[in-house]
Amino acid sequence: MCALPPPPGRRAVLLAGIGSALTACASGRPNSPGGPGSPGSSGSPGSSGSPNGPGGQGGSGGSGSPSAAFPAPAAWQPGPGELQPDVKLRAVQVVEAIGGWPPGGQGVAAARQRVAALGADPALAEQGGPLLADAPRAALEVVYAQYGGLLADSASVLVVCRQWVAGPDGAPVSTGSTVDVRLAAAAPRWNVTALHPADPGAAAAAPGDPAVRVLAQPRIVLPPAAVADVRSGQVHGAALEAMLTLAGSYGFEVSVLRSGHPLLVFGADRPSDHPRGLAFDTWRIEGHPVVDPATPAALVESFMRAAAAAGSYNVGGPRQLSGGRTANQFFSDPTHHDHVHAGFRD
Repeated sequence: MCALPPPPGRRAVLLAGIGSALTACASGRPNSPGGPGSPGSSGSPGSSGSPNGPGGQGGSGGSGSPSAAFPAPAAWQPGPGELQPDVKLRAVQVVEAIGGWPPGGQGVAAARQRVAALGADPALAEQGGPLLADAPRAALEVVYAQYGGLLADSASVLVVCRQWVAGPDGAPVSTGSTVDVRLAAAAPRWNVTALHPADPGAAAAAPGDPAVRVLAQPRIVLPPAAVADVRSGQVHGAALEAMLTLAGSYGFEVSVLRSGHPLLVFGADRPSDHPRGLAFDTWRIEGHPVVDPATPAALVESFMRAAAAAGSYNVGGPRQLSGGRTANQFFSDPTHHDHVHAGFRD
């Protein structure tokens, strides 16, 4: 969740069976440099070229035997530095259970059983949207789980996914989504209360510049929903130009652009800049997760200041910075402990 400072703001490890408590998903170490989705890497087997091109985000992957080529990532686990990591893990597990299944495990009824095996509300499966493809097999990888909001009794976790579904020949076809997972505080674990998958909309007939340059820039790594956002033509030029400017000095990975983000600043009634295409969030810079305590503070700070210099009127991150063109240009709160937010004016 990204807001103005003071509140104005998808390889599956095959399931051992329907009753398995966990589905397969995610990279084994999503917060380590060089993992799937790092700058210069598409993060998916058999893909090539720009990480934001068809081969990396929506083409078919793998070659040879479809069975041997089908992705099989490990379940996502929180890395160092996460605030309330079990909240994120709970959100991720529900998305993994819905979006990854073994041969013959498709359909809402099977997804309900997988979710119920987690001790979560099986009705959540019916909110899986694009993750519930009509395919005999699917695998899902979580790129990152980012907070869209974190309060004492409620939270939004943005589960950024890549998904592979079996095509007509059984080979994996790459797609993906970002799911805004809502949770409420409970003991012993928080409860998942709702899922809101991204809805980027149709691709524009002819994406303009700078959208074409962003999609071709290997130093800007976008997850599937963000790629679709750019292709839709609904991301504002100011945000795209700022991303290109930042790519002159940094390789970085975007978690969320427009779709898959809460419509309102979490816990407030103000519209978020994200759904209007006026913001982007960055979760990894030069291979270093923003949330990781081992990431040099100077790297995150310099990126935040560079985002401000590139035109962002409010830059949020894990630490409060001084200076800025206005008193509120830089901000920090628990929600932004795991990413850098850059917002722009229309």
